[in-house]
Parts: sequence; C-alpha cells; structure tokens
Amino acid sequence: MTYENSKTIVTRLVKKGWLLRLTPGKYLIIPLEAGINSNYSEHGFVIASHLVTPYYIGYLSALNYHGLTDRVPAVIYIATTLRRRDRTILYNRYKFVTIVNKKMFGYTNTKISDTEIKISDPEKTIIDCLDHPEYSGGFEEIAKTLYYEHKKLDTNKLINYAKKQGNKTILKRLGFLFETYKTKDSLNHLKGLTLSEGYSKLDPTRPNTGHYNNKWGLIENIDLEKWDWIK
Repeated sequence: MTYENSKTIVTRLVKKGWLLRLTPGKYLIIPLEAGINSNYSEHGFVIASHLVTPYYIGYLSALNYHGLTDRVPAVIYIATTLRRRDRTILYNRYKFVTIVNKKMFGYTNTKISDTEIKISDPEKTIIDCLDHPEYSGGFEEIAKTLYYEHKKLDTNKLINYAKKQGNKTILKRLGFLFETYKTKDSLNHLKGLTLSEGYSKLDPTRPNTGHYNNKWGLIENIDLEKWDWIK
C-alpha cells in the first residue's frame, strides 16, 4: 500500500468518526462499541499523554488527582517546555502551560487505562501552584489547600523544590502562609534561607496595592480577614 493510499484511508476513517486525530501522524482509535455516532469518551489524562512530549499533568488537575482539593477543574493543565495551542478534544479542554527546562522535574508515573501518565507529585504540584496561582483555581485555593493538607506534605521536599524552581518569590509566599497558619514546625525549615530583594505580590494576579510585609518581602494584596476558613 502506498503512502497516498494510506493517507486516503486514514482521512476517510477520521471523517467517519472511527479515528480521532491527536497530533500529526498520531490518532486515537474509536472502538466499535461507540456506535455510528461515535458516542465515546476517554480519560482526559490518557489523551493528554499523547499530545506533547515532554509533559506532565499539573496545577489544579494534579491537585484534584492527589485529593488535595475537591475542586474539579474544567480544564486539564499540561506543563511542557514546548509551545502549544490550547485544544478541545472529546469535550475536554486542554491548557498547555509552557515552562522552562529547569522546571521540568518532580513528576511521577502512574497508570490510567493501561497508559503511563506523568503527573506532578504532591509537593511539586503545590510549588507549581504557588508559582502560577492562575492555573490553580486562584491563590486562595492553593492557600486553603496548604492550610488543610500541609501535614500530608514533605516540608523539606517543598523547600527543595521551591529552590530548584528558581523563583524565590515562591519561598516568600510559602513562608508567609506557614507563618499565617502558625505552623511553627514547617516555618523552622525556612530559617536561614536567603530571599530575593525587593517586594513581590502575594497574589500575582491582583494589583500591587496593600501592606508591605518587610519580613517576607511581599505586598499583601489580599484581604486576609476574608479568609474565614483559617481557625
């Protein structure tokens, strides 16, 4: 069979709904039981694993997967060093978050539907979310997660990941939250660390207005009194 014949057959199968094009030269086979209307769904993480390399599932998607939040993301977040346009496949929306090479670490392999999936581990998920709260359901969501779930996390790993990430603002936010929550044991791990000069926004998605916290080098641009979930 020639290349042109193969191409023609594949094109027909796509039009008839028996193949779903994921990337150039890569297709998802729609099983026969899906029927003539292609009434078929596949786990979003399985499809994500075929869309780009390197990658890992992260941010709010990983928070939910690890049981660190009850919030169900409307988008599947994929961290990758490549630039890709966001896509919608089989009713799932995929958001590609481009990161630099040095941030491509801290993920583990797990199997879903017999497919190996790369997902950021719990500590890397927290650090990524503190780096980019806009992909995490907002800063309050990740702050609330850290408040309720910090005992399940390895504080040393959190700090090492934050340093490896190369953004010292993450350490500022982490220290501020530990202090706000009065988690002394976790706070002790941050002693002696050198923070970056200048002031960073506590919530990077909000205006830089608010109290200037000299200890952590942060602009507290959030009304913490509204965080009524802190006991």
